[in-house]
Amino acid sequence: MSLAKPTCVITGAGGYLGGRLKLALPERGWRVREATRDPRPGSSAVRFHLGQSVAPADLAGAKALVHCAYDFKALKWEHIRAINVSGSEKLFQAAREAQVRHLIYISSISAYEGCRSLYGKAKLETEAIAARAGAVLLRPGLIWGDPPGAMFGRLVQQVTRARLLPLVGGGAQVQYLVHELDLATCISRCAGGESVSAGAPITVAHEKPWTFRQILEEIARAQGKHPRFLPVPWRLLWAVIKAAEVCGVPVSFRSDSLVSLMYQNPDPSFAEQRQQGWECRPFRY
Repeated sequence: MSLAKPTCVITGAGGYLGGRLKLALPERGWRVREATRDPRPGSSAVRFHLGQSVAPADLAGAKALVHCAYDFKALKWEHIRAINVSGSEKLFQAAREAQVRHLIYISSISAYEGCRSLYGKAKLETEAIAARAGAVLLRPGLIWGDPPGAMFGRLVQQVTRARLLPLVGGGAQVQYLVHELDLATCISRCAGGESVSAGAPITVAHEKPWTFRQILEEIARAQGKHPRFLPVPWRLLWAVIKAAEVCGVPVSFRSDSLVSLMYQNPDPSFAEQRQQGWECRPFRY
């Protein structure tokens, strides 16, 4: 008689990373329960709206919780904090009351002491809350994979559609990349409680730095393209995007995301990743 698969609850399963985890974790022996705003009738998913109260009963029976959800619609700090920071605190409190054994918080490499973006600050503040709840803190780099999605997916679309590529701020910003499957493996190990202690954030990415321009050139190489680059002053672009946000004009890229791009962690530590023995494949699209 086979044992039942352990259950892992995933918030943000409708997003890129959460969606990829929803597919990857069952291949690693997990039964996934989505926590989403709109559960499908008849599914095992539970209703979850980041920022609102969470019923511990909705998390009962789960062995692990992976918190990926983040609401990018909020633009002002008080709204960001109320939804993403306080909302995460409610979630972790409910998980503890439901006796979920392993909690994993998906932070960001953009979260570090001295970060300038509101996104990074919200992630950093939530890390402290998650650590107090006993969660493992993961800071993934720029996530790439096939099919591409999120930020990396937008870069691929840019290269695919345009012959002249805007190069914000000269393209010298440094990024560290992680393949979606390597990240899924790390998360699965954490969910299973494998040799990971809560506390210090763990950067999850390959250690080779790539400039923004080099990433675009690598994507272009894979597509057999030879694009030309157009340098764009980043502060000018930020002002245009910010003005659109203030006027309520929909934008595909937020002004705060641009701040995050321009002010990445200058020296992320990979010591915890090495200590865990985790390996991430080098980026080659």
